[in-house]
Amino acid sequence: MRPELARAHLLYGEWLRRQRRRADARAQLRTARQMLDAIGMEAFAERARRELLAAGATARRHAVTARVELTAQEMQIARLAADGLSNAEIGTRLFLSPRTVQYHLGKVFTKLDITSRNQLSRAVAGR
Repeated sequence: MRPELARAHLLYGEWLRRQRRRADARAQLRTARQMLDAIGMEAFAERARRELLAAGATARRHAVTARVELTAQEMQIARLAADGLSNAEIGTRLFLSPRTVQYHLGKVFTKLDITSRNQLSRAVAGR
């Protein structure tokens, strides 16, 4: 129910702003933004922030919190890659195709915001 309630606050706040009821709109939009941030719905939270700005409020951008969670499979593949194994060698050990290993490594690189296997060893060491 919580995502629907947050979206309802957002939609009602948008409607109030379009009806030129800016003070009422700001209250609804602030509530919506807080709820959406807590839920993790960043796109809708950004939409609420933009609407708040349009309603005359000051709305700072929130720093995106790192919700980087590697799955067990991704962590296992990342550790093996950090140890210097090729995609084919990792695939052989885990009974996966090299293409599947490459896919998982791509997701790992994106989640950890890295671009090479050299950076992978440092990123995985901290986990």
